[in-house]
Amino acid sequence: MKHLTRLLGAAAIAAGSLGSAPAFAEGGTLVIGSTQVPRHLNGAVQSGIATAVPSTQIFASPLRYDENWEPQPYLAESWDVSDDGLSVTLNLVQNATFHDGEPITSEDVAFSIMTTKENHPFQSMFAPVDTIETPDEHTVVIRLSQPHPALLLALSPALAPVLPKHIFDDGQDVKSHPANSEPVGSGPFMLEEFTAGEAIILKKNPDFFIDGRPKLDEIIINMVKDPSSLLISMENGDVDMYPFMAGSQEILRLEKADHIEITDEGYAAVGPINWLAFNTKSEKLSDVRVRQAIAYATDREFITNALHRGVSTQQRGPIIESSPFFDDTIEAYDVDLDKANALMAEAGFGDGMELTIDFIPGTKEQQQSVAEYLKSQLKKIGIDLTVRSAPDFPTWAGRVSGHEFELTMDVVFNWGDPVVGVHRTYLCSNIREGVIWSNTQSYCNEEVDEILNAAAIEQDPDKRKELYSRFQHIIAQDVPIYFINATPYHTAYDNRLMNPPKGIWGTMHPLDRLEWSE
Repeated sequence: MKHLTRLLGAAAIAAGSLGSAPAFAEGGTLVIGSTQVPRHLNGAVQSGIATAVPSTQIFASPLRYDENWEPQPYLAESWDVSDDGLSVTLNLVQNATFHDGEPITSEDVAFSIMTTKENHPFQSMFAPVDTIETPDEHTVVIRLSQPHPALLLALSPALAPVLPKHIFDDGQDVKSHPANSEPVGSGPFMLEEFTAGEAIILKKNPDFFIDGRPKLDEIIINMVKDPSSLLISMENGDVDMYPFMAGSQEILRLEKADHIEITDEGYAAVGPINWLAFNTKSEKLSDVRVRQAIAYATDREFITNALHRGVSTQQRGPIIESSPFFDDTIEAYDVDLDKANALMAEAGFGDGMELTIDFIPGTKEQQQSVAEYLKSQLKKIGIDLTVRSAPDFPTWAGRVSGHEFELTMDVVFNWGDPVVGVHRTYLCSNIREGVIWSNTQSYCNEEVDEILNAAAIEQDPDKRKELYSRFQHIIAQDVPIYFINATPYHTAYDNRLMNPPKGIWGTMHPLDRLEWSE
């Protein structure tokens, strides 16, 4: 199968023409099917699922996390946070090498963190990192301008790949560096082949610094544009794993297959929220009463139960409901059409208004279907809604990041800690035209800024939770966004696979423990 897959690529997988992966007790090949298409494989300068899944196999990171949100050793065998929270010391393992044989030193880790700080879309992730000291080859001292309780999580695989300084520090722009598509890392798997838009072939790293790992010989990620074809390939056994599956049809259908297991575990740190965003600078939507009216008119329960066939869970606020920081006392905006109509009248739109809604192309059930539902639902409060499609993702992203929209459906991830994935949407300083998944709502509230900035440095967990509760109540009142549901990501996998990726990062985490049963 291995050689056939290399020869035929994603097209053959999509057509369901290959046999299933051999069930070896040791070694063997894992075929992952994905609808995600990465531009390159360097997670230090690119966020998102498409890059993170292969990047976390190729690159190791300072820490990794278990299913209980506890940091575990990886390239750092131990670490220490100072009492004042202003420095973190990493003690690196001494037997780790890059795939080209060069040893990993403290200089590589320092270079990688600073490179990520300067180039990654998540500006808040390493913003407090001031300087990094490297007193010897295996000690890294991160100096912070302020306490940063999210730092340890930010040092995990999906967010902090350790790059080889001897390759990337050559004067070229790291965002367009040729090594992004031909990466040399120190993770459990090495890149053998990357055919853009088709397949990524990863082979076992024989010199991986963790003894006895990885268990597999090879991972093949086949990119299949058509989810229906990928569904058939899973049913036929041509694909062994389908992560980040969100369609209710796929989930409910694959649950019936005897050889397949389905789980919604593995997405706790992702925190994917499907929402309706408002351009608060729009003349029609600048009045909070209009935004509140739309919230009261929208039936979240209908969307999750009817449109999503019960596979989605409702989401009421900016912090994913599975997070310990979520506050369930915030205003939920349960359906109340009388209140919605009254608010429209108070805002001076008793005779109605016209609005346009955009949506991310390609994910119909979570995006287009909800937009079309809103078109009919908002008529009940006098809003004539036009659903505007985009021919591709870049077109949609250009409209939204350029603030050239009124309403848009969107999916945004929490990325573990609110500092990493939540703050970016609400800080006044992150209104950055041309940058998607920044504060594209143009929402600015100085009190929110003060609360988030305080929460970012608060080391006491209880006090942090209090700050985030205040934040959530203000957002519920201001309604820059109406929160609909947690995106129902599931992973389907061959039931012969042992140690499937059910941790907080799922497949955006090293798959070095994954193996085939007898």
